[in-house]
Amino acid sequence: MQELDTHTFRLAVAQFDQAAEAMRLDPNLRERLKLPQRSLVVSLPVRMDDERVEVFTGYRVQHDSSRGPSKGGIRYHPDVSLGEVAALAMWMTWKCALAGLPYGGAKGGVKVAPKKLSQAELQRLTRRYAAEIFPLIGPDKDVPAPDVGTDAQVMAWIMDTYSQQVGYAVPGVVTGKPLSLGGSLGREEATGRGVVYVTMEALRYLKMPIENATVAIQGFGNVGSHTALIMQQQGARVIAVSDASGGIYNAKGLDVQELLRRYRTAGHSLRDTKLGDAITNEELLQLDCTVLVPAALSEQITGKNANHLRCRILAEGANGPTTLDADRILEDKGVFIIPDILANSGGVIVSYFEWVQDLQRFFWSETEIQHRLQDIITSAFQRTLHFSTERRTSMRMAALMSGIDHVAQAHLQRGLYP
Repeated sequence: MQELDTHTFRLAVAQFDQAAEAMRLDPNLRERLKLPQRSLVVSLPVRMDDERVEVFTGYRVQHDSSRGPSKGGIRYHPDVSLGEVAALAMWMTWKCALAGLPYGGAKGGVKVAPKKLSQAELQRLTRRYAAEIFPLIGPDKDVPAPDVGTDAQVMAWIMDTYSQQVGYAVPGVVTGKPLSLGGSLGREEATGRGVVYVTMEALRYLKMPIENATVAIQGFGNVGSHTALIMQQQGARVIAVSDASGGIYNAKGLDVQELLRRYRTAGHSLRDTKLGDAITNEELLQLDCTVLVPAALSEQITGKNANHLRCRILAEGANGPTTLDADRILEDKGVFIIPDILANSGGVIVSYFEWVQDLQRFFWSETEIQHRLQDIITSAFQRTLHFSTERRTSMRMAALMSGIDHVAQAHLQRGLYP
């Protein structure tokens, strides 16, 4: 489909094709799983603060619902497209299946630069988007969550808009909400905490003490900042972090708590914190470190720069940060890759906990949530590692093949309707 033809979607399909070929997947299923089950494109007229009306474009894509409601974030970003959203929805399908969650994959987004909108404009945009995708979402159909450019407040507006349409409060329609509306303890840092849990498993497998580990993190949003803080709390030395404008490097280690404090007061400028030497995002990727965490946007590690990476472990906090060309180079270099559908699955795992708590109207403690998250994500890591060593394939192919197989079995057992 021409509308889906983007770099990100081609990457997702190429990964799927590679895994499907290795699995000898039924060709009929292969064709079905390449394309989303349902795609919605919406026009969003929004009255701006100066009274003019601007029209934005929004998307919601459901890749698969064979194993349960679809699940996936909503991102607000100028580069959002149907192809990107469809790729992210596909990865969500494999991610949920790999973790053993009763979900299919979905994703949504609006093509907008959210920082250029006032709070009032952002609310009007969100409510209009929620109203337009209303027929597709619901606690038993499709459950959105925050992603790039969105947060708990955006989820609160979506939850309220949906609830106004049906006439009563429906907290389970979204996850990542404020605690006062049925949000879950531990949700905000869940993706970063999950990255740390699987990285610690990889360090144990490679017999590398975490106290000797150095960490570089590309991206200092929700995922990157929490990964940095929790890695330091676990005993690792965080030597570099970056955001869209560049980053900082300190070979002796950054004080992440102080960095976060200064980052917030310095207008979200890492360089203005004056806690390290200024570096570019490209320089950060090439630092000599134990663990590299790409936690920004997709396709950051390519065939052009993969040879220059000097990490021992690549823990993919972002979705699709590594191209297939780069994969082959890194594998030849002996880099241990923790693929995105495993490494960053902590967010959807705790979103699942939030959804369960909302449906039951029974909430858990933060300690319970952290223990349950660790149990599920480390179990998924060990299963993937076992599959990888047994089949003599990469961790990425092991994760993809395992997730795809769960979905394929569901389709085969349900049969084809009509």
